[in-house]
Amino acid sequence: MTNILVCDDDKEIVEAISIYLESAGYGVLKAYNGEEALEVLKEHEVQLVLIDIMMPVMDGIRATKKIRETSSVPVIILTAKSEDADKILGLDIGADDYVTKPFSPLELMARVRSQIRRYTRLGSKAEPSGDDILTNGGLVINDTAKTVSVDGDEVKLTPIEYDILLFLMKNPGRVFSTSQLYEAIWKDDAFGADNVIAVHIRHIREKIEIDPKDPRYLKVVWGQGYKIEKQK
Repeated sequence: MTNILVCDDDKEIVEAISIYLESAGYGVLKAYNGEEALEVLKEHEVQLVLIDIMMPVMDGIRATKKIRETSSVPVIILTAKSEDADKILGLDIGADDYVTKPFSPLELMARVRSQIRRYTRLGSKAEPSGDDILTNGGLVINDTAKTVSVDGDEVKLTPIEYDILLFLMKNPGRVFSTSQLYEAIWKDDAFGADNVIAVHIRHIREKIEIDPKDPRYLKVVWGQGYKIEKQK
């Protein structure tokens, strides 16, 4: 069974989310602050974390930082605030996506299914067949083994980062707007997607580029979007 950890200091919210998840066939683990969430993750296999930002004892930001020290499990942050700063902060410390409260059950479940699908696929590595290897200069993606390497050194990407890079690698030289990238990766309408994409692009650059400020592979085309630069 796919287990999802729900962490929020508001027990009514935890119970409401649990009902949605359990009705869809997911197993639910519950926590009410960041420290409890970290303990649950130590004791159970978890495929997704839904965590509130504002909580006592340990907030969602500190907890997500701790999670990212040892795990690439998808993290969706829950925030009651609509300011972009809160969303950017969550993404910047390692979250994969966010949902702003109050949220609709349909939106929440769509985000959950997207992250579970992505994480499950990335974690199911087959033996490399050589059929799904994309190469551009020293950047190589083996989509059979779900690995990424730069100049022979493997780099670790989160599931979202992997999907963004894979999509761009399959279309070298082509520029995609933030909306096009969001809709292609999240399979959802791109409302307010600019910050989400920008943060993930920055993280990818930090992992694959020797100098992220002067990238060789992942380029921004100002006013238009992003592309993978074709290498000779």
